Amino acid sequence: QVQFVESGGGLVQPGGSLSLSCAASGRRFSIYNKGWYRQAPGKERELVASETTLGSTKYADSVKGRFTISRDSAKNRMYLQMNNLKPEDTAVYYCNEDPPWSSWGQGTQVTVSS
Repeated sequence: QVQFVESGGGLVQPGGSLSLSCAASGRRFSIYNKGWYRQAPGKERELVASETTLGSTKYADSVKGRFTISRDSAKNRMYLQMNNLKPEDTAVYYCNEDPPWSSWGQGTQVTVSS
């Protein structure tokens, strides 16, 4: 399994930006598709952005055009750049494979509020 540690969350005003980072350790991270997920209070965890091993990306409709997923395979890291944040983006954000084969990390809290 891969172990994940997410960071970079925080409190931001609507319209602001945050950059999340995910450090992965364990088996070779680069050979699996990757994803960023989020879970808002009272809701199920959802996939918001994913990237295949060939570099193709896909986004949930709710974040399309605002979020960008990227990776640095040499460093076993992946990132999520979030722009024009909205209150409905408030959630705990997690990284994992896509589909999520490994255990979940602790996540990083993102709160969008004025």
